[in-house]
Amino acid sequence: MRTEDTAGTAAGDGPDLRHHGDAEVRDDGKALVDLAVNVRADTPPGWLRERIAACLDGLAAYPDGRAARAAVAARHGLPAERVLLTAGAAEAFVLLARALKVRQPVVVHPQFTEPEAALRDAGHSVGRVLLRAEDGFRLDPAAVPEGADLVVVGNPTNPTSVLHPAAAVAALARPGRTLVVDEAFMDAVPGEREALAGRTDVPGLVVLRSLTKTWGLAGLRIGYVLAAPETIAELERAQPLWPVSTPALTAAQACVEPRALAEAARAADRVAADRAHLVAGLGAFASRGVRVAGAAEGPFVLVRVPQAATVRRRLRTLGYAVRRGDTFPGLGEDWLRLAVRDRATVDGFLSALERTLGTTTGA
Repeated sequence: MRTEDTAGTAAGDGPDLRHHGDAEVRDDGKALVDLAVNVRADTPPGWLRERIAACLDGLAAYPDGRAARAAVAARHGLPAERVLLTAGAAEAFVLLARALKVRQPVVVHPQFTEPEAALRDAGHSVGRVLLRAEDGFRLDPAAVPEGADLVVVGNPTNPTSVLHPAAAVAALARPGRTLVVDEAFMDAVPGEREALAGRTDVPGLVVLRSLTKTWGLAGLRIGYVLAAPETIAELERAQPLWPVSTPALTAAQACVEPRALAEAARAADRVAADRAHLVAGLGAFASRGVRVAGAAEGPFVLVRVPQAATVRRRLRTLGYAVRRGDTFPGLGEDWLRLAVRDRATVDGFLSALERTLGTTTGA
């Protein structure tokens, strides 16, 4: 584990922080089997599409987020003034970067790159704490500089799929520090163990949640922030008027109802079983240098593969899109991220990977 300071680094230097998995399936990638984007397959479900469609007759009216805000608050046992609805988690990162007065922000990497990109766009010099593969990408709170007044960490972390203990994440909290925990994939963890959402005893805690991953709403843009009322008020002042559309508000309310939470819990169990099948299948390629990073707990796995760029290109010719890993700070060109899919899709992918590795290694 080491720290980096990006002060003075030009936006075009280093990893491409604006590259995301959807780039792998645009244009000529639309026909590929998608293992690059971490959105649950076969979503949104029919009942959710019907709820969203039913609200369309009301689009002439300006959005009213009060009911959705109250529903999200109730889901986490919080008062409504501790909730802010956003156009996806990405908007929340922009609001944090622009609205909060911070001097020494630090991002724990490898992780989702939008927090750092938003901070840099807002004019901040951003420090990095780089977790190491040889440590299983585990979080060491002592590695974060004491002077950091904003710390961003993902849990479970994209792309490593590591689920950090809640106690280790909470140990990052300090008086005068804002601790931002990206829990966009926490609802894909059975029982949401290690979650901090709903906690009010951790000073400076800001939790971000997304409804786009589990429910297939990436095109609708809906997420939310949980934080102290004064922090929520600061972020809300930085938002434009009516930032979340009526269909997105309808989806937010629907996705935190008991029926939806039960469905999400069942989906998390399926993801865990399918992930175990994928990890076991990847283990068959250990003799060819394939290694799964850490103990995967999210709906994706991070894999180290010799000649990963060549492997990724050849997988495309066989009909599979995977996410390159070298755009994440702390990772190099020998990393790929794979979304967890159903067993039949995984088996097809593993067969394609076997053919690809055989060609790559000359076997």
